[in-house]
Amino acid sequence: MTQVEFPLVSDRNQRISRAYRVLDEESGAPFRATVLIDPEGIIKSKLVYPREVGRNTYEIIRMLEGIQYFLDTGLGVPANWVPGKPGIERDPNMIGKI
Repeated sequence: MTQVEFPLVSDRNQRISRAYRVLDEESGAPFRATVLIDPEGIIKSKLVYPREVGRNTYEIIRMLEGIQYFLDTGLGVPANWVPGKPGIERDPNMIGKI
């Protein structure tokens, strides 16, 4: 039997799904959601999926890598960025000019 190496939680009272605003009040069940939280407790990303669509593990990992890339370099990552590609300066004055 495999030992779980990380904590698991239960949300029987729906407190967690309500706090993250992923509870479908009509059905009483949470939507599929992935919430990325940094070590300071700040939500960096929240993806909520329709019931008909499963999560995309590759995109979740890419997002984590993009957040880490920014922390390491100060550069943002453009659409469709993958590790090994260059980042971009985050300059609001350049929006719509490239």
